[in-house]
Amino acid sequence: MFQMFGVKGAGCPRCERKNGGDARYCAGCGLILGAPRNAPVLRENRWMAGPDELAVFFGVRELSGLFVKTLRVPATARAFILQGDKATEVPQGEYEIEGFFTRLNHLLRDQHAEILVTRTAALPVRFEFGDVHTAEHLPVHARFTVSLRIENVPAFARHFMTMPGTIGEAELRELLAHPVRQLAAEFVGARSIREMAGKRELREQLDERLQGGLKLLLAGYGLAVTAVDTLELRHDKFDANRARVGSLWLAADEKHVQIQHARHLDELYTAEEWNRIARAEQDLKLRQRRAELRQDEAIAKAELSLQGADRAHGVRARQIELYGRILEAQSREQAIRNGAAEVLAELEHERTQKSAARADEAAEWQHLRALAQVRMRAELEAARQEAVQTRQLAQQRFSQQLLQQQIRNKIEQARQIEDASRQHAELTRLRQDEAEAARRVRDIDEAEHVARHQALLLANDAHRREAERLQEWEDEQARQRIGDVRRGAGQADAQAQHDKLLRTIEADARLAEVQDLPRAFERAHELELARMEIARGESLAAMDDTAKLALAAAPNAALLNDFMKTRVHANMDADQLAALSSGKLSPAEAQALVREEQARREAEVDKDRRHQLDLLALQNDVNKAALASQAGLGAAIAQAGGRQCVHGHPARSEDRFCPSCGAALPLS
Repeated sequence: MFQMFGVKGAGCPRCERKNGGDARYCAGCGLILGAPRNAPVLRENRWMAGPDELAVFFGVRELSGLFVKTLRVPATARAFILQGDKATEVPQGEYEIEGFFTRLNHLLRDQHAEILVTRTAALPVRFEFGDVHTAEHLPVHARFTVSLRIENVPAFARHFMTMPGTIGEAELRELLAHPVRQLAAEFVGARSIREMAGKRELREQLDERLQGGLKLLLAGYGLAVTAVDTLELRHDKFDANRARVGSLWLAADEKHVQIQHARHLDELYTAEEWNRIARAEQDLKLRQRRAELRQDEAIAKAELSLQGADRAHGVRARQIELYGRILEAQSREQAIRNGAAEVLAELEHERTQKSAARADEAAEWQHLRALAQVRMRAELEAARQEAVQTRQLAQQRFSQQLLQQQIRNKIEQARQIEDASRQHAELTRLRQDEAEAARRVRDIDEAEHVARHQALLLANDAHRREAERLQEWEDEQARQRIGDVRRGAGQADAQAQHDKLLRTIEADARLAEVQDLPRAFERAHELELARMEIARGESLAAMDDTAKLALAAAPNAALLNDFMKTRVHANMDADQLAALSSGKLSPAEAQALVREEQARREAEVDKDRRHQLDLLALQNDVNKAALASQAGLGAAIAQAGGRQCVHGHPARSEDRFCPSCGAALPLS
């Protein structure tokens, strides 16, 4: 700790005893020389920090030397005793020496110790900046309150307790002014004044950004940020004579700002002034791009001032913010509502230049989102590298400023040395240390300038990688389109081969049916002749015997004559037959002849009946064959001039599906 850094030869701030030139601790009370002259802590033994102090720390030669009076630790304070590498918290209350060491029995009363007195509540540190600019380069006046407390006592002691002293609001403001302003400038510079005027959640977002950034910076120093309050974000408009025209309160505490001070944004600026501001913003972006191009072309000659680098950082932060809004949007209209219309128009212009117009709106939007993602990735790479360098420089600057504060504190303590020659020597040594610390601060400033220069080079490399990634993405899209075309062509060829095979099968079927047409016509002719013969027979059966004999064909006329004669003889009795035979036959012979004639006639009748049955069977067979032939002929004719499915079933021209199997029909 700081037991080796006491101011030799100074007077004791507690008992005011004069000590020798080599003494580090007071010979009377054992207090380390150079301790802060805090009367409540050192003289009244009430361990509590002042109203604007975060911590008070000092040392004693022996821990028992604290109890010249009763020790009091109020409820508003926290006290720690450091011996070696251990920090012991002293609970609130009043202590006598014996009760103290009985309660904290691991402390050594005869050993030296360091005392840290801090606050129970966090210390609010106020910051005020008047030169923070928006995306349109409009100035904004900002006021913040950052509440700090000691979180890690060993880490705080390692960095701050290198010598007796106090840490108050002024010291913390000096240490944190640069990082707080940088974080605020990054946040405000990424947004337009109109966006900030229309968002109620602006204060919460800014508070979260400041708290998160300071937490990373102060984590290694034992400090913690408990809260950040944005008290005021105000834009003032001035005329040509620097007289205030009006103010716009972007974020303010209503308890401190009256409502009549608020001015609407459109009341401060006319449409012409907004156009001028927009042109100035575009000119700023163009100048930044030209500077990057000049930097890329002639690195040795290009230089950017810190102010210009800050503006470049603001432009990059603004671009990242707008690209993020495009990626979060689900459609072009939503991206425009989110305030990314300008960057969206730029991406659309680039897409139109590098690729043909697309009819599919969804595919076009995906293309724009891909462009925004590639650009945002490049900007994030540059911003990430710059953030790492900025964080390292901020930590170095913080450490050097802390060292400068300690040196100034030592100078103030050295002036308390009573020996003039020793005081002069000590002051000379401290002045040299102060000059060396100032030189290191200048080195840090130069390193920051070089880091800005390197960040610009990295940004140019990122832009080149952006172009390469964009070209790779477009090549991949082109390869995908070519693959899709090839796959579509292969599918089209396969479908064409399939259709060709179906047409070949259909043509073969039609050819076979056409070859069977003459045979079908012959069978139909035979069927028609058989039907005509059957009809003629039925007509003859309905006629009388004389007509049958007259119309019968010549070969059948004799047979029909004999048959009719036999039928007449069958109806005669024996006497008639005898008279017919003119007495040539006996009655017995005539009866025998009649019986023979009747048997012959019955045989003829049976034969005729069987012949009729055979004709009917033949007619049925012919009818079946004719119907089948006609059905096949109709199907052949229909297929020759109609459509069919993949299974060969016929279909009408207006059908979309096969009526037999339900298969889809090819378009004709």
